[in-house]
Amino acid sequence: MDATEAEAALGPVPEGHRLTANQVDELRRIMPVVDGDLSRAIRRLGAGPLELLTRRIRPRRTRADLVLTAEQEEQFEELLSRYRMRRVVYEDWGLAAVPSAGVVALLSGPSGTGKTTAAEIVAGELGLDLYLVDISAVVSKYIGETEKNLEAIFDAAAAGNHVLLFDEADALFGARTAVTDARDRYANIEVAYLLQRLETFDGILLMTTNLIGNIDQAFMRRVHVAIDFPVPVAAERQRIWERWLAEGAPIGDVDVTELARRVEVSGGVIRNACLTAAFLAAAGHSDGLITTDLLERSLRRELQKLGRLVDGPDGGPIP
Repeated sequence: MDATEAEAALGPVPEGHRLTANQVDELRRIMPVVDGDLSRAIRRLGAGPLELLTRRIRPRRTRADLVLTAEQEEQFEELLSRYRMRRVVYEDWGLAAVPSAGVVALLSGPSGTGKTTAAEIVAGELGLDLYLVDISAVVSKYIGETEKNLEAIFDAAAAGNHVLLFDEADALFGARTAVTDARDRYANIEVAYLLQRLETFDGILLMTTNLIGNIDQAFMRRVHVAIDFPVPVAAERQRIWERWLAEGAPIGDVDVTELARRVEVSGGVIRNACLTAAFLAAAGHSDGLITTDLLERSLRRELQKLGRLVDGPDGGPIP
């Protein structure tokens, strides 16, 4: 059912929704329960099946929570515009929505560089709900079940106009392999199904990966916006250190400029180090103040988890 027919039955339909006749009938039934709020009714329509196979993330992060380069900011705007301007481009201007009016974005980079946070920000800025696909719940050892689960997810997301997030997407969107046994053949069928389903999905789908080289090239051709999240450079690391050392915290003698210059780490590592230092200070270390010594101690703990060592300013390891 097109937007005009749906609006004749329900009133103005929020941007981005493509409703079938059955969905319009279901919405008529739901509307009294949600006090006539059509947008809320549509979200409720799609939420049921998603709750079984995905995890809802309520967007709380904003652009201020992520340090982006100028190029990343531009790509962010391109991604948002792809969604917001669909009606103008495809309906008002008449350009063909080939293969569909959906938006597919790939966020790639090492762990802790902000990919999942970026997905949350996208959903928040678009005013949509974000659903993280649980790969373990979707993939089944039984033939055909994986495709069935994915079909339920895509249908529900389209009905409710939700953002789908496939975290560590290479687990599902990985390159097809040579067929050496039955499992290889069915794995390739799953990939082929996903490729076909993307061509008919009118919603917004985000994928994150640490290993972009493992993504099947056929998927890459269907990606509209690809944003890379590398390990931040020194100036960006300094901004991240400063951002995580909140003004209300008891900050003592702290020099994050040197830490940012000397230690190449992701934003996730910096966040964890700042939080650990804050808890140490709260427990009475360094007279209750967050100091450079506490930050270095906390950073060392994070680097040990990653199997790394870092030199202190005197050439020795961070104490």
